[in-house]
Amino acid sequence: MRIHRLDRITDGGVIAILRGVERDDAVAVADAVVDAGVTALEVTADTPDATSSIEAISDRVDDALVGAGTVLDSETARAAQRAGAEFLVTPTVNPDVVRTANRYGTPIAVGAYTPTEAIEAYQAGADLVKVFPAKTGGPDHVAAIGGPLPQVPLVPTGGVGPANAGDYIRAGAAAVGVGSGIVDREAIADGAFDAIESNARAVVEAVSAARE
Repeated sequence: MRIHRLDRITDGGVIAILRGVERDDAVAVADAVVDAGVTALEVTADTPDATSSIEAISDRVDDALVGAGTVLDSETARAAQRAGAEFLVTPTVNPDVVRTANRYGTPIAVGAYTPTEAIEAYQAGADLVKVFPAKTGGPDHVAAIGGPLPQVPLVPTGGVGPANAGDYIRAGAAAVGVGSGIVDREAIADGAFDAIESNARAVVEAVSAARE
């Protein structure tokens, strides 16, 4: 189960991040991004009623994984797992959260920025290392981490969108995490979920093209 979930994340190559999206809108966003080919959605834990959104999306979506992001402690991790989160994402290296993920067989992407943090995360039991914030160093930074650490699957997040997603994949990323580059707040406010679908499709196509 754990390996299957990891494969779905890396095979698809895109994690769409829903931060601060209300429950009803979150379901509509999930429909839009899944229709575009996204296979993993992350609801950040700092979103109001995040567990409710995870449950609602899990009930609605069959063709993508639903996970929890911005997980800062083991209590939040466990609550997300109970709500149906199929993977966890942290912004920093937190061994307690990693242990909770591993204890219950939940894949986890652990936030890191330097090679030292990346290998610490991996040795602690991370399945993926979220290079965050990616925009600070760009694709060159991802390539620089991956050079000496080819065994560590990297997922750059922060400032990633349709225009540069392919660059990160060519730099060696296993997948990319994309927030506002897909889940545009103005589009949500306007009910323009077709625009969100278009954003998501552009990222999916950029990742696919880079892999070719």
